[in-house]
Amino acid sequence: MLSLILKLTLAHLLGDFLLQPQKWVLHKEQHQYKSKFLYAHILVHICALILVLQFQFKYWLGILAIAVSHFVIDLAKIYLKPYFNNRLLFICDQLAHLFVIALIVNLYQPFNIDFESIFYPKTLLFLTCLLGVTQVSSIVMKTLISKWDVSEYTEENSLAEAGAYIGILERLFVFIFIITNHWEGVGFLITAKSVFRFGDLSKTKDRKLTEYILIGTLLSFGLAIAFGLAYRYALALAWV
Repeated sequence: MLSLILKLTLAHLLGDFLLQPQKWVLHKEQHQYKSKFLYAHILVHICALILVLQFQFKYWLGILAIAVSHFVIDLAKIYLKPYFNNRLLFICDQLAHLFVIALIVNLYQPFNIDFESIFYPKTLLFLTCLLGVTQVSSIVMKTLISKWDVSEYTEENSLAEAGAYIGILERLFVFIFIITNHWEGVGFLITAKSVFRFGDLSKTKDRKLTEYILIGTLLSFGLAIAFGLAYRYALALAWV
């Protein structure tokens, strides 16, 4: 089953990312179902599927189903683009393709998904820590450092909510480094952030901004480390 999943996923990645030039994408968006590249794209997928499946034509029904569904999903994405966010459409598009792949795999090699495993203590622990290190930590940090006003240093050309996203990503990395016992990754991340932040701090001689950034960084890393250690400690308990 795993082999079939990997083969179908590889064919999808080859067809959708490696072997689809940007001009094909633009042509499809402009000409929709009349675009010759839409059909060329589907043909590339069929060839990729035949290749990775090693010309085993017992999978012909699956290849046909994936090709037809890919055509429908791509066409739907093209028509929906004027009405929906491009990022949302991209995610939905990829999830739909992966869902079809899962159905085809189940058709040839049936598998059972144990939804009850979501409620296993180990899974609940991981989800709790994941939520804590992302959204919960963001709210905690925002609450704790809201007493200081640094709006005077806010640049108009900065990305919207970039700081929040950077914080979430850095805490996720720290959390993963800790639960996988790669503490050197935490040090590398701190060093990298310091290098990038040096440019911001060197542009101002105000100590206030420097202290604000330092407090935020220490809080962010501290919360991520706390959740990482809590996760490892809880896993060591007998009840997990």
